[in-house]
Amino acid sequence: MTKTEIIENLKGSFSLLEKDLNAMPEDLIIKSLGGKARTAADVIYEIIVVNDHIGATIRDENPAPWTFEGWITAPTDFQSKEVIIAGLLASRDRFISGVEAMSEEDLAGTVKTEHGESTRASRCRFVALHNWYHSGQLNYIQALTGDDGWNW
Repeated sequence: MTKTEIIENLKGSFSLLEKDLNAMPEDLIIKSLGGKARTAADVIYEIIVVNDHIGATIRDENPAPWTFEGWITAPTDFQSKEVIIAGLLASRDRFISGVEAMSEEDLAGTVKTEHGESTRASRCRFVALHNWYHSGQLNYIQALTGDDGWNW
């Protein structure tokens, strides 16, 4: 996969998340369906944490120590639609600008991860896949609450 393709995949995956969030009412973004399910805010917060961790790894920086046990949940100051969308877009910009600064050779290079060695390009693919996976969760939340529209 070329650098251009990697960036386009990343942009596409972030765009779907942004559209999903824009289509959701604020009260749904912070609501736990059934009282046990993670909220959309929790899902987006996880995406940001994972993106920042992987971003630091592929930039050869030391990622912040992983301090989470179990599911990642959003902090109390990450509970409004405006803050959540702004956080997602800032994460997108940080990650994509880091990739844009890399050469094709950089992207083909390897990094050490918590799961062993990987290429930077592979880590970028994981970010896009992770975003798409969680976009599906947001779609499911929407469907469970009566939104059967195509929001993309």
